[in-house]
Amino acid sequence: MVIIGAGSAVFTQGLVADLIREEDLGRWELGLVDIDSEALENVTCLANRMITAKGADIRVTASEERRDLLPGADVVVATIAVGKRRAWEADVFIPRKYGIYQPVGDTTMPGGISRAMRMIPVMVDVAEDVACLCPEAYFINYSNPMTAICRAIRRQTQIPVIGLCHGVNETEGYLARFADLPREQVTTFAVGLNHLTFILDFRFEGQDGWPILDKKLARLRNSDRAYLPESNPFSWSLYENYCAYPAVNDRHVVEFYPELFASGDYYGRQLGVDAFSFEATIAAGDKTYIEMIDQAQGKRPLKEELFHRAPGEHEQLLEILKSIYLDERKVFSVNLPNNGAVPNLPRNGLLELPAVATGRGFVPLYIDYFPDVLATKISKHVYVTEIVVEAAVTGSLPLLVEAMLADGSVSERDVAQKLAIELLKAQQDHLPQF
Repeated sequence: MVIIGAGSAVFTQGLVADLIREEDLGRWELGLVDIDSEALENVTCLANRMITAKGADIRVTASEERRDLLPGADVVVATIAVGKRRAWEADVFIPRKYGIYQPVGDTTMPGGISRAMRMIPVMVDVAEDVACLCPEAYFINYSNPMTAICRAIRRQTQIPVIGLCHGVNETEGYLARFADLPREQVTTFAVGLNHLTFILDFRFEGQDGWPILDKKLARLRNSDRAYLPESNPFSWSLYENYCAYPAVNDRHVVEFYPELFASGDYYGRQLGVDAFSFEATIAAGDKTYIEMIDQAQGKRPLKEELFHRAPGEHEQLLEILKSIYLDERKVFSVNLPNNGAVPNLPRNGLLELPAVATGRGFVPLYIDYFPDVLATKISKHVYVTEIVVEAAVTGSLPLLVEAMLADGSVSERDVAQKLAIELLKAQQDHLPQF
């Protein structure tokens, strides 16, 4: 397995812990790739410390050049962030000057579109190397913006990339906790776009679980305080309107409805500031990275929780690979082309939908009950994604402006033009195509 972008503060250490625990798939060789030499050295040291501590039979190799490690790979995992957290800050802070506030800024609205401009060309290059050096490998992407990246790779290279995100799995757990139900007895089906995927079916022990949630909501409604759960009021309002709950809760979902949150106004708070603080997210990432370095260099002992199954993007990867290699035919939420699996959504759309992990790869389930009222929303963003991809591939300023207008967070063309130019200038070191 080759991890491209292995210097991530969280992903690699979580995956190494999973590899240490997993025995059914045999012995692994783990290749770590990162263009940041310091990050690569530290994550390699940490991985080896973890492996030594548990006496695991895992061989680790590392290189700043992915083409050194890709030949013969069985699995290639991309978890890169071009420009890292400093570029991400510009994606979010520059739009604030134009009255546009985002709590995340990695998927949609100006922040997500800006990120796509620098991520897509690099990811297409990675895909071309995979096609050349390990064409039989499973190529898995965790990088954001997930939908735009996976669509661009499939459109430009025909490589069957698989997009994975733990959002639906995480939200399924959130709903189980809300309803006071055992997590392992709850199942769901969900369809949509990454970070706006609607859970259509919620079951407990095989039976319809929505009535259980409704009873909990009714008790809150009849209490003296506001009945919508305080942590995700907008997502719960969507559930009450459509009987479908959106993953991954308000922090991501609100960014697909910018027209409802002008100037970031969110239930008396401001998005990205005192509601889902973006600065706090960045600070937490920086802190986690420093902690990783300290543990890698032996300045502090390895935390025992490193070896526990922790939530995160990595958490289902080995379970998915096991289902594929052993043909267990388990169902997972993955990002794949629609190709008619959901009839009332665009066939060429890159959707997050349930699929069976088989010995032949992923087979999407046929979902013919996606509500038309939600299909309208998802379809719009499918077509916005097409504009975003074309802008990123061609380096077209006019298309970048069109993408921002179509997305809905900017309504005036001259504002979109100024914002686009300022973002391009700020990120120019990462945008050779422009």
